[in-house]
Amino acid sequence: MLIKAFAKINLSLDIVGKREDGYHLLEMVMQNVDLHDDIVMEEMEEGIMLTCNKAYVPVDERNIAYKAAKLLMDTKGISKGVRIDITKRIPVAAGLAGGSADAAAVLKGMNELFDLKMSTEELMVEGLKLGADVPYCIVGGTCLCEGVGEVVTQLKPFRGYTILLVKPSFGVSTKEAYGLFELDKINRHVETEKLIKAMEDDDLNGVNYYSRNLLENVVLPRYPILKSIKKMLSRSGSIVTLMSGSGPTIYGIFRDVSAAENAARALNRNNNEVILTSTI
Repeated sequence: MLIKAFAKINLSLDIVGKREDGYHLLEMVMQNVDLHDDIVMEEMEEGIMLTCNKAYVPVDERNIAYKAAKLLMDTKGISKGVRIDITKRIPVAAGLAGGSADAAAVLKGMNELFDLKMSTEELMVEGLKLGADVPYCIVGGTCLCEGVGEVVTQLKPFRGYTILLVKPSFGVSTKEAYGLFELDKINRHVETEKLIKAMEDDDLNGVNYYSRNLLENVVLPRYPILKSIKKMLSRSGSIVTLMSGSGPTIYGIFRDVSAAENAARALNRNNNEVILTSTI
């Protein structure tokens, strides 16, 4: 069984509160792009065997895809085993939900492989135990995500836009980024409804005006190279230029594919990982 695990970008990331347990309350517009890991799953007699084409990716219980398989084995009393082979293309620790996408794919694969007959909502409940982005990754497409990420509302598709992803050579810890964030210092939040309206109207200039990622406030000052990448993308013709998730990936939305290709060549240096893709 082959399942594609698609990356996501944030068209917005607003932090609107904090729970007593320390989790931040979010309001995010999320969008899949046509960049994916391939997950191949097959039944075994017992246990979990995980392999990956990238040597730096752990293949034991530290891997969120492994955790996803074990979670359903334990909660559903599955006595058989599963082999999971991951072909990784989504950069790691990049703000693109690569790990969460893999976990969501494994949950869906386990549901099918072992005929668990779980609904999307049930899979999302289990997915939240693994990470805040997993429920969105189970649904996919264009969505508004609220709460800690578990309240997912599908929006009008925002397909077919050219996206250039630029991921520098370092990663950013999601925990670190949220730990640095101070909610009481925020004067302006995202006007999410206006952003969604601009997306529905295919108004890229409006999307540019209303799209914001509040984590840029703490991540960009620590990593000045990200500001430089944003400037280069904007000067190269990107209409919308934003950091995805907790970073460090910066993306640009282009109307002109050739401008995006030229920008990709210009930014393909200093060990940047540059990926030309599109919204799906």
